Amino acid sequence: MMPRCLRRCLGRHLMFTLGLGIVLVMSLAALFAPLIAPHDPNMPHEHAVLVPPCAEFWLGTDRLGRDVFSRLLYGGQVSLWVGFVAVGISVSIGTVLGLISGYFRGWVDEIIMRGVDVMLCFPSFFLILAVIAFLEPGLTNIMVVIGLTSWMGVARLVRAETLSLREREFVAAARLAGCSTARMLFGHILPNALAPILITATLGVAGAILVESSLSFLGLGMSPPTPSWGNMLQDGKNVLECAPWLSLYPGLAILFTVLGYNLLGESLRDWLDPRLRQ
Repeated sequence: MMPRCLRRCLGRHLMFTLGLGIVLVMSLAALFAPLIAPHDPNMPHEHAVLVPPCAEFWLGTDRLGRDVFSRLLYGGQVSLWVGFVAVGISVSIGTVLGLISGYFRGWVDEIIMRGVDVMLCFPSFFLILAVIAFLEPGLTNIMVVIGLTSWMGVARLVRAETLSLREREFVAAARLAGCSTARMLFGHILPNALAPILITATLGVAGAILVESSLSFLGLGMSPPTPSWGNMLQDGKNVLECAPWLSLYPGLAILFTVLGYNLLGESLRDWLDPRLRQ
């Protein structure tokens, strides 16, 4: 029988390889969509309406005769762009507030953490819906709103790491050497807290993609004819019985992309956490 430690090692490497492979395939497909897509994603083909997958249209066509495969590739650009930018905004805000809260403690910590508690009182998705309802649907608004409503978990995580790191010997030595507060936070504490931040960011991309797809499905995300996996699902729900491929392929794209980022994040956590690595 295979030793237990070897099985665990192979399992972790398998998860990492599988997650990284899915992420790379989806990212490269979206990045090179103009080169890969066989048709214009918004061009209707009057002679090919609701055509099932065939040699000309690999994943079929929709109700307007548009190529589903081409729209799937360009929709990946929207979903991945939203995921990266929204997570970048949320991680930046949460990291700065978490560092300040954990380092200064006292009344500064109380104000920031009570603000986090207030934000957490509202379900994040409904908060996003409420904000988007008052704004014009668009890619920029979606990215900003998702980023501004999802930083609380990062702030709590960075605060906990900062509370632990500020008591370490290297921080005390830097303080005695006369380092400024900014250099203490961003030059000494932040580099040692990057591992959990990286894991949270990886998992956050998957969550942002799900939120964007949900908003587009509800009609509050990307406006047609711009393709998005969410509005492709919305277009296909009315013809699910006669044209299931309209909902099947965007759903699989969302499933595999979210699965890839989750596997990658879990593998990074196992690798970077010394307690799980032993």
